[in-house]
Amino acid sequence: MAGGFRRSGQQRQPKLQGKGTLEKMEREGPFKEWLGMPDLYRHTLVIDGDTYTYQVEDAELPFAPGDKVVFRYKEVKSGKWIDRNSLGTWIDPSTYNQ
Repeated sequence: MAGGFRRSGQQRQPKLQGKGTLEKMEREGPFKEWLGMPDLYRHTLVIDGDTYTYQVEDAELPFAPGDKVVFRYKEVKSGKWIDRNSLGTWIDPSTYNQ
């Protein structure tokens, strides 16, 4: 879609970006959305006091409380959902080559 516009003429909402310290992690699942789909795990993450949901096929995430993370997310009626494959470790540029 050129220019970020939908067919109806409405502009697409830009993705929200977040960064912060991971304070707490909880996992639920596995869930099966439909037949033939791999199991999904729902991770509830508390980042800088805000609660986010991250749903992926991985039972374990490569993060621990205290890690700085970055991500893209969207706000929906059921809460804040982190986009699939957008969650990563934040690297402080000032300490990168040390």
